[in-house]
Amino acid sequence: MDMDLISRYGPSLLSGFGMTVLCWASGTALGIVIGFVIALLQRLGWAPLNAVLRAYIEVVRGTPFLVQLFLLYYGGPSFGLQLEATSAGIVGLGIYGSAYFAEIFRGGFLAVPRGYVEAAESLGMPPGAILRRIVMPTMLVQILPTLVNMMIILTKETVVLSLLTVPELMYEAQTMAAETFASFETIFVMAVFYWLLVEVLSRLARRVEARLTHYLSAKPGTTA
Repeated sequence: MDMDLISRYGPSLLSGFGMTVLCWASGTALGIVIGFVIALLQRLGWAPLNAVLRAYIEVVRGTPFLVQLFLLYYGGPSFGLQLEATSAGIVGLGIYGSAYFAEIFRGGFLAVPRGYVEAAESLGMPPGAILRRIVMPTMLVQILPTLVNMMIILTKETVVLSLLTVPELMYEAQTMAAETFASFETIFVMAVFYWLLVEVLSRLARRVEARLTHYLSAKPGTTA
């Protein structure tokens, strides 16, 4: 392996990795917010609204991310929506992830025992407090592994953004490979960067899960 080559392209690769993290974090946060709102709206039980939300989820889940990204970036101007490549990538990741996050949150809401909510209602807690103090902590423990899996999947989807010329890790690695014909070093560096990102995310998730479990175990009546 040519370490001098990796060292020479190190700054551009680090810059690409930073852009990858930025796009992934922003797109994931957007997807989680949209997905959570969709899951909350579904709980209203209004049939026409649920039909629209279900159609959105099925369309997004039923089409490839690359197709959605091209429609957003190249088709957006036809509808007056003109985004720069990076913005289109972040919005595209958010839309793509939102459908999956919505289903994860919906499953989480269903997993909360009805008795928890009824007990809180009998104590006179307002709906907002029940959601924040009873439903959310219990639900998060249930869905956290699935939530993290989806976040990890989105890290891999960021490579598609290079097709929009977003200067993320794949784009910089392709530039390095094109200029040096060093395929092995390119793939090796990409693997290391993505492994680091996933490893950090997994460790953070385990810490969050431990804190949530501790929080619930300290609250009588909220443990499963």
